[in-house]
Amino acid sequence: MAQIIAEVSRTFNEFLLLPNRTRTGCSAATVDLRTPLVRHIKGEGSAIELQSPFTSAIMQAVSTPELAIALARNGGLSFLHHNQPIHDQVAAVRQVKNFKAGFVTSDTNVRPDDSLGLLVDVMRRTGHSTAAVTHDGTATGRLLGLVTSRDFHPQRHDLDGPVSGRMTAVAELAHAGPDITLSEANARLWDERLDCLPVLDAEGHLQHLVFRSDYTDNKRFPNQLVDAAKRLRVGAGINTHDYQERVPALLEAGADALCFDSSDGYSDWQAQALTWVKKHYPEIPVGGGNVVDGEAFTFLAEAGADFVKVGVGGGSICITRDQKGIGRGQASAVLDVAAARDAFLERTGEYVPICSDGGLVHDYHVALALAMGADFVMMGRYFARFDQAAGAKLPTRDGFVKEYWGEGSNRARNWQRYGQGGQGLLFEEGVDGYVPYAGDLNEGLALTVAKLRTTMVSCGSATLAEFQSTARLTLVSDQSFQESHANVTLRETPTAVS
Repeated sequence: MAQIIAEVSRTFNEFLLLPNRTRTGCSAATVDLRTPLVRHIKGEGSAIELQSPFTSAIMQAVSTPELAIALARNGGLSFLHHNQPIHDQVAAVRQVKNFKAGFVTSDTNVRPDDSLGLLVDVMRRTGHSTAAVTHDGTATGRLLGLVTSRDFHPQRHDLDGPVSGRMTAVAELAHAGPDITLSEANARLWDERLDCLPVLDAEGHLQHLVFRSDYTDNKRFPNQLVDAAKRLRVGAGINTHDYQERVPALLEAGADALCFDSSDGYSDWQAQALTWVKKHYPEIPVGGGNVVDGEAFTFLAEAGADFVKVGVGGGSICITRDQKGIGRGQASAVLDVAAARDAFLERTGEYVPICSDGGLVHDYHVALALAMGADFVMMGRYFARFDQAAGAKLPTRDGFVKEYWGEGSNRARNWQRYGQGGQGLLFEEGVDGYVPYAGDLNEGLALTVAKLRTTMVSCGSATLAEFQSTARLTLVSDQSFQESHANVTLRETPTAVS
């Protein structure tokens, strides 16, 4: 006879947080959002600690190198998807690891014999007013000079003339060698009254440009997630099929953490793959999942998982529950797994962080997930809305939207993830659709973080560990859920403020 779990499968919508006493020293400015990413001994620090408890989903539609850079600059971590050839995923990892805050790879490049008219077109396309003139017109060619929008005027100069006639030659430019630090470069920009400082290798090839205008921008991100060499951190997704070839390539490229990506992680295949990775590459953190109960968490933790993802069927584009009748309400899953995580800690002395993946529809759901025991969250739909995500931005009658498709959709062609048999998807477990466009990640995430901080303050918590240990939750009836929303006729136009 089948085992019946008596507890109702509950979602985040069914809970609210109760306010706790807020002490005078607890404010939004003093809230500390650092959280462990990977397994560690009780009482010791985690080898990798997120500065902010956000990770992006292992999805084609979400985790691009551009999004990984933006999220790491905000203290979180992206896991670049594995549903691509190994060399493409490796290139994506390298793109993030080679990014240096303040060191810009030039995207406005011309050859010396190119026409000024072509230069105008290139500047219009990139939106930048400084172009590097290299021998081959690439971002890494031998630098011959710089030309800016102040060096010529489309109405005053012959646009058929060569760029070389208006550029400032490299011999007349201040430039730096490859070992210069960002602080040294910024000092030179100000001391020598420069707008731009090219960074060249020993053979004179362009590596980066450092702009005075970027100085203030770099101060915007005081909590960047970086490694010992001050490079941004990035994660990578892996599967249980080609991991023996993919893992060493990703590590050589500099990946900081790996995560097995599976719709159901409670399997011998994932345990065997975890064991293999930990045996051959014990230094690299690797996560497992997804699971929905304590038994499955313990299975993966004992197999060597450094963190475990929680959630099956709760994603906004996931239809696994509709198709297979498998899954669990995300709140119930997180609470159950968190209890197993704490029991594992008491039994072994090792803390294995858990990640709430899916079921996060509203910003306040993040706070609920963390209060229930999640160490960090992973989101797909949330990040798919931003400029840095992969989906195309499309106009509609009601505003712009971004494309968003699930890994279980026919568009993703990620049949290996779902193990339905054969060489393709027999049925979809995800959909292909759209999400409302939300602009730049930096601005959108800042708003979510502000809400999280103020929620924690109302709950009297200055750290996430304190939040987990002291939060009080109450179940919500349908009537109290309705009471949570505005119940007036809203203005259609904003009130003028004098």
